[in-house]
Amino acid sequence: MEPELITGFLEYLTFQKKYSGHTATSYENDLNQFSSYVQQQYQIDSIHQVNHSVIRSWMVELLNTGNDPRSVNRKLSALKTFYKYLLKEGIIQKNPLLKVQAPKTSKKLPAFVEEKGMEILLEQELFTNDFAGVRNKLIIELLYCTGIRLSELLGLLESDLDFSRKTLKVLGKRNKERIIPMVKELEKSINNYLGLKNQCGFSNPELLCSDKGVKLYPKFAYLVVNRFLSMVTTIDKKSPHVLRHTFATHLLNKGADLNAIKELLGHANLSATQVYTHNSIERLKNVHKQAHPKS
Repeated sequence: MEPELITGFLEYLTFQKKYSGHTATSYENDLNQFSSYVQQQYQIDSIHQVNHSVIRSWMVELLNTGNDPRSVNRKLSALKTFYKYLLKEGIIQKNPLLKVQAPKTSKKLPAFVEEKGMEILLEQELFTNDFAGVRNKLIIELLYCTGIRLSELLGLLESDLDFSRKTLKVLGKRNKERIIPMVKELEKSINNYLGLKNQCGFSNPELLCSDKGVKLYPKFAYLVVNRFLSMVTTIDKKSPHVLRHTFATHLLNKGADLNAIKELLGHANLSATQVYTHNSIERLKNVHKQAHPKS
C-alpha cells in the first residue's frame, strides 16, 4: 500500500484527533504489518486493490499463527479507523471492511486486587522511607486512589495539584482534562514525597521522577507496580492498569454510582464502565453461594 497514505493517516490521528503517541505507534505497526502482508501474498501495492477477501485472509493468517482473537480485533480496529479516514478524505469510495466479520472473543472480567491485599500493601512496612521507597509507594497510591492511566500518571505535573481544593487535574485521552478528588491519605503521601524531592534538589515540573531527578519512563512504573503487587496477590496480570480496575471495582462494591465512576475514569461512554458491574455481580454470587442455606 502507499506509504504516504499511512503517513497522512498518522498525522491526522496525532494532530487532529489528538491520539496519544502510544496509540499512533500501535496503529502504525498494525498498518505496516497489513501492508507487508498484502504485498507479499498478493503483490498489492495500492489501497484500491484491497478487497474484503484480502482482509479476511490476513485475519485468518493472524489467527493461524497464534494471535489471540482480542489481538486480531485490535488490529482490525486500527484498519477500520484507517478506512474511515480514507473515506473521509475521498481517497476510496467503498469500505471493504463492511463485509468482514471480526472473530468472536470470550468476555474477560477485569482483573483486580482484593481490598485486603491493598490494605496490606499500603498499611504494612513494605516500602523504605528513603526517596525511592516513598516515590514507589506514591506510584501505587496514585494509581489506586485515583484510577488514572499509566500515561496520565507519568504526565502529572506538580502544578496539577490543588491542595486547597484537595484535587488533582489529569490530562486524559484526546487531551481531555478531568478533576479527581485527592483523599486525605494520598494528600499526606504527596506532601511527604514533595518534601523529599525538594531535599534531593530535584526541580523538574513532573510530579514523579527517578532517583536521578528525571521524568519516569513507563517501564519503570510498570516494574514498580508488578514488584509490589506480587507481594499481595496471585492474579496473573500485575500491571498499572490492574490498579485502575481495582479502583473502579472497589468503588462499585462500596455502592458508588456508575456514572460517577465513569467520570472519574474519564470514559467517553458508560458501556466502557459497565464492565465493572460484572465483577460486582460475581462477588454477589459468591456471597450468596456461601451464605444461603440452599446454595
